[in-house]
Amino acid sequence: MLEEVERWLSTRSWSVTERPLHQILAAKRASGSTVSVVLPALNEEETVGDIVTAIRRDLVLRVPLVDEIVVVDSGSTDRTSEVAAAAGAKVVHRDTILPRIPAVPGKGEVLWRSLLVTRGDIVCFIDADLREFSSDFVSGIVGPLLTDPGVDLVKAMYDRPLGGAAGQGGRVTELMARPLLNMHWPQLAGFVQPLGGEYAARRSLLERLPFPVGYGVELGILVDALHLVGLDALAQVDVGVRKHRHQDGQALGRMAASIYRTAQLRLARGHLIRPALIQFERGDGGFEPRTYQVDTEERPPMAEIEEYVEHKAA
Repeated sequence: MLEEVERWLSTRSWSVTERPLHQILAAKRASGSTVSVVLPALNEEETVGDIVTAIRRDLVLRVPLVDEIVVVDSGSTDRTSEVAAAAGAKVVHRDTILPRIPAVPGKGEVLWRSLLVTRGDIVCFIDADLREFSSDFVSGIVGPLLTDPGVDLVKAMYDRPLGGAAGQGGRVTELMARPLLNMHWPQLAGFVQPLGGEYAARRSLLERLPFPVGYGVELGILVDALHLVGLDALAQVDVGVRKHRHQDGQALGRMAASIYRTAQLRLARGHLIRPALIQFERGDGGFEPRTYQVDTEERPPMAEIEEYVEHKAA
């Protein structure tokens, strides 16, 4: 491990218990900063309501830490939007945001567009499929941004149990993302959950970053933030245990391909053909190939979008 990373682990890795809520609130009042929480959601009616309820109860009504909770629905066919709205979130459909640019499927697309429908100085992203959710996920990663002006982005770190076994989740992280980071961006080797969907950042950083439209968004943001603001502006906070719905092996393969492509584009920005991933499923006649296109599109920094500039000025 690089000496720089060892030092970073001792100075930029914290526990949620290290910043009591009253300290975070005092820092928020002193700075005048506002906080937006964004949940990207696709068919998450079973979990999104409980997450919104917990954040609103603990961090809006009990203490004024969060200023807005926004659920961006990326095309759900279930009751995700209704459940989220009933729990107290502002719900916006992906396709109604920046209609001049047609939306494409993908998590990164939703996160990018969310900057146009939120106003917080700090934007906190939380996945909508979490179970047994604790509002510590929000206060934990927002806290350093409010108390330390030198921090620009904070990732959550946690245990990820799989099938009752502790620490066995995060398979794409261990098989794809961690090797990539250690080999090509060793400064980022200290992140426990580099692909985790729970992180917070200053709007002033997010609006200057390109957003891969698919599953590569977390790796892309982390790598680009490193180059833009440096390692000391990045941090992580231990928030305990993350429980969520796990993907099957083939879905993980598609995620890994998207993440690899995101890394590849950052290693060599030249002209590359649009890649595809072939996977196999057993059918009536034996194993049948299935071809999936790998996400390659990226959205430009939001600060370059005319509608966003007008949104900030309004």
